[in-house]
Amino acid sequence: QVQLVESGGGLVQPGGSLRLSCAASGSIFSSNVMGWYRQAPGKQRELVATITSDSRTNYVDSVKGRFTISRDNAKNTVYLQMRNVNPEDTAVYYCRNIQGGMSFWGKGTLVTVSS
Repeated sequence: QVQLVESGGGLVQPGGSLRLSCAASGSIFSSNVMGWYRQAPGKQRELVATITSDSRTNYVDSVKGRFTISRDNAKNTVYLQMRNVNPEDTAVYYCRNIQGGMSFWGKGTLVTVSS
């Protein structure tokens, strides 16, 4: 089992920045994929970004150039640096761990972009 705890969400103005963190604990494999997903009100959960154990990254087109995913393997933590946010980024952001054919989710952190 892997436990994931997200933090860093909150209210941010359009054009502002925010950094989300996801701390992982439990039986973490050395080879895994960590990801950030989001679910806006009334919409399905969508992929935001993923990062492999060797730091290969992937982003949804809508956040390319604005968001950066990174990880600190020593701390078992993954980050999502959000820049130049807009109201369409408002959502609950979830952390996901994929390893050994299994998938684990955090409970999410709310990001609200509003003036």
